[in-house]
Amino acid sequence: MFDARVRAVLGPTNTGKTHLAMTRLLGHRSGIIGFPLRLLARENYDRMVAEKGAHLVALVTGEEKIVPPGARYFSCTVEAMPLERGVEFVAVDEIQLCADPDRGHIFTDRLLHARGLVETMFLGAETIRPLLQRLIPGAEIETRPRLSQLTYTGATRLTKLPPRSAVVAFSAAEVYAIAEAIRTRRGGCAVVMGRLSPRTRNAQVALYQNKEVDFLVATDAIGMGLNMDVGHVAFASLGKFDGSRPRKLTPPEIAQIAGRAGRGMRDGSFGTTGTCPPLPDEVVEAVEAHRFDPIAQIYWRNSELDFAAPDALLASLSRAAPLPGLVPGNEASDVETLAALAREPAIGNLARGLSRTRLLWDVCQIPDFRKIGDDSHTRLCARIFEHLARDARLPADWLAGSLDALDRDDGDIDTLMQRLSGVRIWAYVAARPDWTSDGTEWQERARAIEDKVSDALHERLTARFVDRRAAQLMRTLEGGDGEEMLSAVRPSGEVVVEGHSVGHASGFAFIPDPLAEGPEKRLVLRAARRALREEMPRRVAEVEAAADTAFRFAEDRRQILWNGAPIARLRAGAELLHPQVEVLGSEFLDEAQRGRIRTRLTGFVAAELARVFAPLHAAIAAGAQDAALRGPLHVLGEHSGIAPGTTATLDREAKARLRALGVRAGRFALFMPAMLRPQAAAWRATLLALRAGMKGAPKLPREGLVSLPRQDEARDAALSGDPARAPAMLRALGWVAAGPVLLRLDVLELVAGELAWRTRRRPVALPVQLASRLGLKGPMLAPVLAAIGFRLIEPAPLPEGMFGPPGLPMLSARRHPGPARPAQVTPAEPAADAGTARRPRRPKPPRPAAPVAAASPAKAKPARRPPPVRPPVERKPFVPSPDHPFAALMKLRERQGG
Repeated sequence: MFDARVRAVLGPTNTGKTHLAMTRLLGHRSGIIGFPLRLLARENYDRMVAEKGAHLVALVTGEEKIVPPGARYFSCTVEAMPLERGVEFVAVDEIQLCADPDRGHIFTDRLLHARGLVETMFLGAETIRPLLQRLIPGAEIETRPRLSQLTYTGATRLTKLPPRSAVVAFSAAEVYAIAEAIRTRRGGCAVVMGRLSPRTRNAQVALYQNKEVDFLVATDAIGMGLNMDVGHVAFASLGKFDGSRPRKLTPPEIAQIAGRAGRGMRDGSFGTTGTCPPLPDEVVEAVEAHRFDPIAQIYWRNSELDFAAPDALLASLSRAAPLPGLVPGNEASDVETLAALAREPAIGNLARGLSRTRLLWDVCQIPDFRKIGDDSHTRLCARIFEHLARDARLPADWLAGSLDALDRDDGDIDTLMQRLSGVRIWAYVAARPDWTSDGTEWQERARAIEDKVSDALHERLTARFVDRRAAQLMRTLEGGDGEEMLSAVRPSGEVVVEGHSVGHASGFAFIPDPLAEGPEKRLVLRAARRALREEMPRRVAEVEAAADTAFRFAEDRRQILWNGAPIARLRAGAELLHPQVEVLGSEFLDEAQRGRIRTRLTGFVAAELARVFAPLHAAIAAGAQDAALRGPLHVLGEHSGIAPGTTATLDREAKARLRALGVRAGRFALFMPAMLRPQAAAWRATLLALRAGMKGAPKLPREGLVSLPRQDEARDAALSGDPARAPAMLRALGWVAAGPVLLRLDVLELVAGELAWRTRRRPVALPVQLASRLGLKGPMLAPVLAAIGFRLIEPAPLPEGMFGPPGLPMLSARRHPGPARPAQVTPAEPAADAGTARRPRRPKPPRPAAPVAAASPAKAKPARRPPPVRPPVERKPFVPSPDHPFAALMKLRERQGG
């Protein structure tokens, strides 16, 4: 006989340790290998079955026991390893978990006591080397280097993560939030958590491995040997809750998870994402170089238990470690459950003797997969123990009822995961053949329910976190050069690639799906370029051949629309009435195509402006041969029909000839009334705004409005960004400043002309409807009239003691328009107020006497003829016409008896 070989294969992730162990296992006649996760045990069980056959391979975990009669190779979780079997080869994976405060005592027990008849192999990190050498002096230690390099890439935004990335979080809520964000922005992701069943986990991993999605969101469960095609690992957090308190990840834990990036000889990378801060430089250096502080202590719990009584069992579990470097870990859930049940009198009465105490301990080791946080798991264990202690078997109807309550596939993700946890507990119970009357049947029933709930959970995860359409599109676009892809543009403008809509073609621009962002958006644009490769030249030709009716202007008349989509905009030209056309930017048009479109649209704009300004162009053409009119008409054309300023230099004949052409030379401006009509006014506003560089066209006053308060001058300042431009813009549009208001030019010219004619010789009574014609209220009339060159004379009040109607307000013309000065009255004339008083006239100085002529013979003057005596003329009473201003006053006096 020879001593059994004990061998430790240590090194970072991706060194081929597990592959070596599986090769050695299958090379022996029998063997057992323990994994830290049920998922890994199931994965390697399938591999062993494929090589050795199902009749020789067993799967032993807490919830599953598939043990053929002739089984020689066992894939197990570390806790479920059947060490009572004598096999040639024994291996334990991730042996560095001896330093885990919760499960470390299980791995330490296997390190100290699990041995194969021929060979024993421990796989793990280099950090356990010193303790392993001290605890197992004769062990052979082999260090394996990583097959590929691991490189830190720093922080990366979630939308910038490269495909084939795994994002690691440490809580279900965080996993869900990240997965939802990736679904929205990147098409979807697979989700892997430790609470998933192997069936759900494998289905989710298949989504990722088959490249139906390019991203994986997982907990630290992926750090324990799950082999997937991951190129980059991004940490969304650097802290976790370890069951008792939140803490930061240690550098070896970060390396264990980051090491999932890169498989075989392919290099990998790691970094952070989301709100996670960058990794410290010393941690990055340690992870890239795989150098960490050695483990100083590992956790241990006594395995030589005293089953004399529950109290004795508890005492043996708390026995001190026999060797240095071994320390007690956190109190495990099985010990907490045992302590709680030992305090109950009913349980204490039943747990008498070795067999009952051993049975109680076995029941307390049922895992609490639900982790609700109350005493429900303790009560469940108590009821199971009572049934087993009294009846030796669990009641079939109770077991059936418990499973029936879980045999449902409705509910959301959290409900299904909680239900799956309950199924796992009953699967663990059914896996104990000595606890049920027909263990195989109950195991199959529990496994069927677990599969049913697992499938439903997979469907819910996929429906919530995977957009199959977007994921398939991204996957198709990424493959090859895409020449074989099917793409088209529908008549509505929808761009379709491989049967999926990727956006909308509007004019000569492409509007991608608003949900596409980051890398996905670039892929969508790439697909659109292929689809629009032939479509855009066809549209250019269609625009060239289109009639003017195919185009129209946007509401602000700055953009030109074709088929409802903007394709060009107007820019200020060298002349006001000849703006330039600028084709809107598009990556699908070259300069030659833009030139063709610009030429066609320039003709359309010219035709439209020629129609709108036809009266102005006709007047300019008609007056081109008249030397006296050529200059004024040129100025009028430069100002698009309204040229503010005096026209005093024009004589009557020139004004008459202009009037014949539809042009008025008024008191305030030279203008064409046709240019004040709504359509022409709107176009003038647009063209003037383009020349002034305003952001938008000024909002024209409401149609039919005659006056505007002066404070409204600033309403267009926000459009231009320059408050000083607004008054000038309104005046250019045909509004004249008149005291507190702005008056419409054509109305003002008409009213001012009438008033000037009436007051040409003497003051006249104020026209009754004057204020309403100007759109003014009574108090505003006087300052407005003063601003346009007229003076309002209020009637003097009646002397004291006299009664009767007040006098009429009078209107007079002022020679020089300007602010009106108040009149003064003589002391003999009481003034109504200071505004209507007249200034007393100064007495004229006496005319100086004529000088005496030199003495000369005087010429006799003829005597004056006396005036003829005319007969008196009979004067008839004055009877005013009905529309005379005095008519209303005469009627009032008649009614008063005067």
